[in-house]
Amino acid sequence: MDQDKPIEKKTDEPKEKFFTTPLIIIFVTIFIDLIGFGMVIPILPYYANTAPFNATPLEIGFLVAIYSLMQFFFSPLLGRLSDRYGRRPILFISLLGSAVGYLVIGFANTLFLVFLGRIISGITGGNISTAQAYIADVTSKKDRAKGMGLFGAAFGLGFIFGPALAGVTSKYGVHVPFFFAAALSFANAIALYLILPESLKPSQRAVLPERKNRLLELFESLKDKEFRELNIIYFLLVTAFSIMTYAFVLYTTFRFGYTPEQNGYLFAFVGLIAILGQGFLFNKLVMRFGESPLIVAGCLMMVASLLAVPLVGPQVGGLAGLLIGTAVLSFGNSLASPGVTSLASKSASEHDQGRAMGIMQSGASLARVVGPVVGGLLLNNRMNAIDDFTLYRTFWTASGIMFVAFLVAVYFARTAKDYSV
Repeated sequence: MDQDKPIEKKTDEPKEKFFTTPLIIIFVTIFIDLIGFGMVIPILPYYANTAPFNATPLEIGFLVAIYSLMQFFFSPLLGRLSDRYGRRPILFISLLGSAVGYLVIGFANTLFLVFLGRIISGITGGNISTAQAYIADVTSKKDRAKGMGLFGAAFGLGFIFGPALAGVTSKYGVHVPFFFAAALSFANAIALYLILPESLKPSQRAVLPERKNRLLELFESLKDKEFRELNIIYFLLVTAFSIMTYAFVLYTTFRFGYTPEQNGYLFAFVGLIAILGQGFLFNKLVMRFGESPLIVAGCLMMVASLLAVPLVGPQVGGLAGLLIGTAVLSFGNSLASPGVTSLASKSASEHDQGRAMGIMQSGASLARVVGPVVGGLLLNNRMNAIDDFTLYRTFWTASGIMFVAFLVAVYFARTAKDYSV
């Protein structure tokens, strides 16, 4: 196969095949990439908290946040490079970079090297926009939503299998999941290089004009009242959820004495609830109630679960209480998060969809930086450790943030126009 030969899309046929070979290959590529990413989430805080690193809760917060900070700045750059040089080489280089980042963390013997590995992974992990662009290249406008839905499914499945694999591989050493993730990324890069055809025609490659600063573009977008309210809800939601994601492993280790293996299975459970909520129930509930009520309900569920989870321990609720609390949190997020993005898409004009979604994701990237940093400050006591009080104030701050999101969602539901028609 000539790997550099662009894919020709036939738009004049009455029925266009959706599950093309390139689409299936990119789905598998994203899925494997997200497995590697999902493996790191339940392991990294525990890994950094142990010898020889002995990172404080605050340092772990910065360690989690720096990945998203690098993504915020480098994701648009990788997307623009893919517009200039093609999707395939950028995806290949980014997968190799992710593998290098995982290896640096796995072989690290100082906290500086762990940070370096996270920075490398964050820079090269900004390939999401390139993968989305590939899907847009190989699908017609009619099938674009289905293609992006397939992208979302790869995300969800990666976040189920990744933590589960992390749990299994961590039995052989807490550093082993990073080596496994690196091996997956290397194998993925080689397979992509050998079998993934280029999707962007040479005639479509051009030097693009300079874009506005992302922060400036984000603030300018907030002039529209309804879009501003949706962005506020989404930013607060992602901030609160990222505080929980960062603090959860440290909480279960401190309160229950859970190992990386047990935490991996817990995160897989959270991912499974998210798949059931977003993949099977959300659309049915939207058809019956509309997005706005689901956003309100989802925010309220997250408020309650973040309030209750830190009260759970071996003597109060036990594992059953922990599973119920995290299930409520995950299901609430599965209602609120897609509800917000759906309404944001409907509120934007047809020619402004990409810009609207890009702005939403820019805000979400910043929230994933803010959340772990705030969580690190709150979880860290004067002895640079965790105690019951710091756990309460961390989770309850996240609950308070979600309560503000709930109030904004109620206001939006009462004042915004009806997007159900």
